[in-house]
Amino acid sequence: MVALMIRAGGSKAYGDWAVEHLKSKKSALWSTFILAAILGVDDYFNNLTTGNVMRPVTDGHQISRAKLAYMCDATAAPICIMMPVSSWAAAVTGVIDNEELGFQIFCRAIPYNFYAILTIVFIIVMIVRDIDFGPMKLHEDNAKKGDIYTTPERPFAGAEEMKFNPNGKVIDLVIPVIVLIVGCVGGLMYAGHVNGGEGLLGMFANTDAFVGLPLGSTVALIINFIYFACRRSMKFTELMDCIPEGFKQMVPAILILCFAWTIGGVTRYGLGAPDFVAGLVKSFGPTLYNMLPAVIFVIACFLGFATGTSWGTFGILLPIVLDVFTPGGFENLTADALNNVPILMVGIGATLGGAVCGDHCSPISDTTIMASSGSQCYHLNHVFTQMPYAVTVAAISFVNYVITGFLINVVPEIVCLIIAIISTVITMLVIDMVTKSKQTA
Repeated sequence: MVALMIRAGGSKAYGDWAVEHLKSKKSALWSTFILAAILGVDDYFNNLTTGNVMRPVTDGHQISRAKLAYMCDATAAPICIMMPVSSWAAAVTGVIDNEELGFQIFCRAIPYNFYAILTIVFIIVMIVRDIDFGPMKLHEDNAKKGDIYTTPERPFAGAEEMKFNPNGKVIDLVIPVIVLIVGCVGGLMYAGHVNGGEGLLGMFANTDAFVGLPLGSTVALIINFIYFACRRSMKFTELMDCIPEGFKQMVPAILILCFAWTIGGVTRYGLGAPDFVAGLVKSFGPTLYNMLPAVIFVIACFLGFATGTSWGTFGILLPIVLDVFTPGGFENLTADALNNVPILMVGIGATLGGAVCGDHCSPISDTTIMASSGSQCYHLNHVFTQMPYAVTVAAISFVNYVITGFLINVVPEIVCLIIAIISTVITMLVIDMVTKSKQTA
C-alpha cells in the first residue's frame, strides 16, 4: 500500500502540499499527533500509516526520524488503550469471561490509566513549549542542520527514492488511506461478527485483530489497485511491481519482529517471567493494600518490557489484580464490586498503563518496531531517544498511583486525575527551564 502511494505520486504531492501549507515545525507535529489520534483503532495500523503519511512532512520541516517515530509510538498505544472501539478494548474485554462486565471495567478504568493519559499530556506540552531533552535533543539539533538520522546507521536512507508519477495528486494519498481505514475497521467488525458479536460494541469486543486487519487491508489493497488503474496513475506492470517493492520495505521490520518474538517467547515460557510476577503480586496483596496500584504499575512495566507485549502483560496480570481486590475472588466478580471497591479500578488502570509503558520502552516490542519501520528510523535510535521520555512519564505515573491509592476513598476520581495532569505539566516546565538554562550557560 505504501509503495502504491509513493509510486502514484500521492506521497510526494501530499509532502509538497503540506510543506507549503504547514508553515512551522509545530504545525507538522500537531498534524502528526492529530492523525495518530484519529487512527486509534489499532496500534500496528496506526504506526505504519501515520509514519508513512507524515514522513515527507516532518522531513520538510527538519524534524528527525527519531522524533517522528516517538510521536507515532507514543500516540498509538496510549490512544488505543483508551479507545472503547478498538482492538485493544477487545483484548482487555476478552480477558474477562463476562463480555458486558469486561467492557464496563475497561471504560471505568480509563481515568486511572495514568501512563496513557499523561503521555498524551506530555506530547501536547512538548509540542507547545518545543521541549526536547536527552538523546532526542541531539537528534533534533542535527535535524535542524539537515541530518535527520544523526547516527552512522541509517538503513532507510534512500528508501523513498523510487520512481513516482510526477502528475500525482494529494487525492492519490487521501483516498487510499481512507479506503485502508474503512477496510481495517470493516475487517475488525466482520471478524467480531463471525465470532458471535452482535451490535457495534459486541463485534469489537469479539473481534480478532490477527484475522480482521489482514482481511480488511487485503480488500483495501484490491480496491486501491482498481482506483489507480482507473486513474491511470500507473501501468498494470507498475502496479504489480509495487507488491515486491512493498515486501522489500517490510523485510527489516519482519526480521526484527521474528527475533523479538523469539526473545519474548524465551522470556515468557522458558524463563517463567509471568509466573514469577504473578507470585510477586499475590505476595504483596495483603501487606501493601493502598500502595498496591503503584506496585502493580511497576510490575506491569517490568513484565511488558521483558516480554515485549502489552497484551500478554495485562492478559497475565488482570485476573490476578481482580482476584486480589475482589471479595470472593475473580470468579465472583460482579458489577456491584466495581462500585464497592474503588481501588479496584485504580489497580486495573495501573495494570493497563504499566503494560503499555513496558511495551513502549521495550526494544523487542512489536509496536515499537512498527513505529521505527513506519517512520523509517533506525530501530535502536528510536528506542534510545524515546526511553527518557517514557521513563519520565512512568515516574510521574508511579507517584500519582501512590497518591491515588491513599486518596481514592476520600476524593472523587476526577481530583486524582487533575493532580496527575498538573504534576505532569509542572514537571515538563521544570525540565524546559533546566534544559534552556544549560543551553544559555
